[in-house]
Amino acid sequence: MIKILKYSFSDLMRSKWSYIYLAFYLILGFVLLFLNNDISKAIITLMNLIVVLTPLIGTIFGIMYFYNSREFTELLLAQPVSRSKIFFGQYLGIALSLSLSLVIGLGVPFLVYGLFQSAEIFNFIMLLVSGAFLTFIFVALSVLIGLYNSNKIKGFGYAILMWLFLAVIYDGALLIAMVMFRDYPLDNLALAASFFNPIDLSRIMILLKLDISALLGYTGALFQQFFGTGTGVVVSMIILLLWVIFPLVMMLQKSKSKDF
Repeated sequence: MIKILKYSFSDLMRSKWSYIYLAFYLILGFVLLFLNNDISKAIITLMNLIVVLTPLIGTIFGIMYFYNSREFTELLLAQPVSRSKIFFGQYLGIALSLSLSLVIGLGVPFLVYGLFQSAEIFNFIMLLVSGAFLTFIFVALSVLIGLYNSNKIKGFGYAILMWLFLAVIYDGALLIAMVMFRDYPLDNLALAASFFNPIDLSRIMILLKLDISALLGYTGALFQQFFGTGTGVVVSMIILLLWVIFPLVMMLQKSKSKDF
């Protein structure tokens, strides 16, 4: 599995798209800090991009790598190596390379602008952790979709639809429901609903760490009461970890019965 991980990791790191992804965050970080010269404002701006862009990139890279490496995967399956090790190694290679590009791309400009001397260092770390979690989650979900769909066009379409649902449609449907039933106490429902969407969960965690919970509307006080505590942060991290584990387990189970 380690050899497969190293190959997948090095294969992606040799890809020009990995360097374009790294360069995008690198340039974005320097531009934001140059224009604002305020680390806190830069983190807020990056939060809005990362919670949407990172899942999209993870989805596209995951599904494309799965289909493009299909012949190599079939070759590995002919070897005396378990399927779970093959797919787990490839998954880690994709997720780690994308996460590394994110961390380096954003870390370098913030370090240059004195992150260690700023009070926002823990907020920045939370931003990177959330971005890494979203990368691991959506790479696992996209590979799982690829395993269930042999047709490349259908698999790619389902993967994009999955990202679109969690990034846009889910919030819209929840907002409509809250408007329609505004006469009822929906605070607890809104809190529970955030657990079923890793993008929303990551966004709320970052917003509350930046102490701008007023942007969350009338449910901000409840979110602040839960997510603003140490217990709330730990529970949120555990839920994000479960979002990584569940699709990964399903992916490994499906790989054992997949007919190549």
